[in-house]
Amino acid sequence: MGLIEEILVRPKLRQKLWAWWYPFFTRRVRAQGIDFLNYAFQEEEAASLALSALDEPNRPNIQLYEHVRGGVTLRGLRVLEVSCGHGGGASYFARTYQPAEYIGLDLNPEAIRHCQSRHQATGLRFQVGDAQKLPFPEASFDVVINVEASHCYPDFPGFVDEVARVLKPGGRFCHADLRYQNGVDEWVSALAKHPKLRLDVMRLINPEVIRGMELNTPRYVAMVKAALPRFLHGLALDFAGVKGSRLHRDAISGEMSYRSFKLTKKS
Repeated sequence: MGLIEEILVRPKLRQKLWAWWYPFFTRRVRAQGIDFLNYAFQEEEAASLALSALDEPNRPNIQLYEHVRGGVTLRGLRVLEVSCGHGGGASYFARTYQPAEYIGLDLNPEAIRHCQSRHQATGLRFQVGDAQKLPFPEASFDVVINVEASHCYPDFPGFVDEVARVLKPGGRFCHADLRYQNGVDEWVSALAKHPKLRLDVMRLINPEVIRGMELNTPRYVAMVKAALPRFLHGLALDFAGVKGSRLHRDAISGEMSYRSFKLTKKS
């Protein structure tokens, strides 16, 4: 078993690692303006998504956010993004679709400080908070978004319970993430069999994510080499999912499964 796979399947190990890694990583790369931490998405035929000059450098990552949204309306609604990272997706959605309120939540205080200083848009705000214990009352949100973060959580079914609690009846849950094969059944079951949520769509998106990884490889290699000490380069490049990394190879072989889901809170 490789280090990354071991981390993904051992809750206590991954919880300790992420608590150290993400604040450290944010401190090292903040000066480079890294606003997205996901592996990205590219259809076989390039989509005609119109982007501003500001957003164009992040096209592969934004395409993953657009795929996860999948036509779900945000305009005029109250939206929560759980584990918003460096806030690029939150900023893009808030500026593009004008939700009434968009809250980006993350357990990493360094990331929230970065978001608060870097991203400004009408209705957009960021706060520190735990995905396992969402700091909001029941039926608070029309949409909950969660992109490539839940593999870090020690209790994924408990997280889904929290999502169901804070969603309004008829509200939508837009989710995408990765699991190694020995974790897929528990992951899918927690979503498909939840008593308060209806699973509307599930899609395996390994091919699209692999293309996204490859598009982002030059940028991520440059980022790692510029921001991190040499002894961390190998591990960081594996986590970044660059072409030829363990994660990239496992996505190609199918050992690692990357999927997207859309669910609706039952009335």
